[in-house]
Amino acid sequence: MTRISRPPVGRGVATSLLLSALGGVGGALLGSAVTTAYASYQNWLTVIPVWALAGGIAATLVIGALAGLYPAIRASRLSPTEALATP
Repeated sequence: MTRISRPPVGRGVATSLLLSALGGVGGALLGSAVTTAYASYQNWLTVIPVWALAGGIAATLVIGALAGLYPAIRASRLSPTEALATP
């Protein structure tokens, strides 16, 4: 018996969220490291607000979800072979 599954919209959005989360955390870490290095070079105290880091990561998650939603919905309306062949 063939199993009929729901459209793979959730998988597409989950993949997009995972990639955007990795990019957001990586960007926050890199930005913090560069800020700390420059502040140390200038003999300044390093102050990075937690809300700025959280806001940056949250923004990447929102943008990643929105960017992944449209292609996932579009692909869910096509047959699997057609979805893979469509650019």
